Amino acid sequence: QVQLVESGGGLVQPGGSLRLSCAGVRRTLRGYTVEWRRQAPGKQREWVARTINSGNTDYAESVKGRFTISRDNAGNTVYLQMDSLKPDDTAVYYCFLPALGAWGQGTRVTVSS
Repeated sequence: QVQLVESGGGLVQPGGSLRLSCAGVRRTLRGYTVEWRRQAPGKQREWVARTINSGNTDYAESVKGRFTISRDNAGNTVYLQMDSLKPDDTAVYYCFLPALGAWGQGTRVTVSS
């Protein structure tokens, strides 16, 4: 059973940056498609970005050009670099492995002045 641990959330001003991390515990993330999803207050959880085993990446239109998803060389940590943050990016961000149906506990991002 894989455990996903997210970190890197916090409070940032509009226009600022944060980098989120998702690490696999007890199982490597190498070879898996990994997604970031988020849930804003009062809204449904939505897909943000994915990194596919092939190395391809894909982004929701709302974050395209501002967020970058990547993996470390060992393949066991997936990052989400978030730049030019907006108040609408405020949410709890989750790491998700579709193949295993595994979710992390989430990390909160608040964008506010």
